[in-house]
Amino acid sequence: MILLDTHILVRYASGDKKLGKRALASIEGALRTRALSVSAISFWEIAMLVGKRKLRLSDTPMAFRTLVLQQGIAEHPVDGETGIRSAELSSMHADPADRIIVATAILSGATLVTSDTQILSMKLAGLRTQDGSV
Repeated sequence: MILLDTHILVRYASGDKKLGKRALASIEGALRTRALSVSAISFWEIAMLVGKRKLRLSDTPMAFRTLVLQQGIAEHPVDGETGIRSAELSSMHADPADRIIVATAILSGATLVTSDTQILSMKLAGLRTQDGSV
């Protein structure tokens, strides 16, 4: 199972060349086997970035979510267990979306594809990562 960090989801959906070839191959392989996912918090984060004009989409955040889900990317809900686990990540920076995404990866046993150097350098039990820029 592959879990996409928010920026990787946006890069993949837009065909951004900043997405590494190895990461792209992993993502497309996971999509073919229905093992590609994203945390629901990523859609919140995208909507917030669009609202602050820090991200431009060709459509609304809701239409973007619909398209992503129609492509076969599964959505992990944010439940109480994920919320508690994210709060327990004491060695992590304070960004709530990143904490929830990391907790989702750990709890689901997924490999998190990210280009976030802080997350990539973390040594947490159960966290597997793949650099999205490679």
